[in-house]
Amino acid sequence: MGRLLAIDFGLKRTGLAVTDALQIIATGLETVPTHTLLDYLQAYFAKEPVDKVIIGMPKNLDSSDTDSTHGVRVLIKHFKKKFPAMPIIEHDERFTSQMAMQAMVSGGMSKKDRRDKGTVDRISATIILQSFMESQA
Repeated sequence: MGRLLAIDFGLKRTGLAVTDALQIIATGLETVPTHTLLDYLQAYFAKEPVDKVIIGMPKNLDSSDTDSTHGVRVLIKHFKKKFPAMPIIEHDERFTSQMAMQAMVSGGMSKKDRRDKGTVDRISATIILQSFMESQA
């Protein structure tokens, strides 16, 4: 059984999260510059078996597209071209950044550490992955 990998897309940085090999626990993996994402994924797929990729799809409360939705769709198009055999699944990512911030506050993370946007991106990707896993149960 391979891992599940989640992507929290951003114009500058992209957060990644991954499950363990048994697909039980979601943990933050990395935050990478968005322009290097597909190369990073290619290297990761070469060393780790991945069954599916889950990508956070940004939507407004009324389910309309956000400013980021177009960027995610473009990424999906490039992803499918580069990795045609890898399933990529869209998952609603509303409120993940706010939930990530709340998790950091609740976890006692210092204000200085909470300012690190890469940490927020990794935690957001973890929340997307956890939410996807719960929706499949």
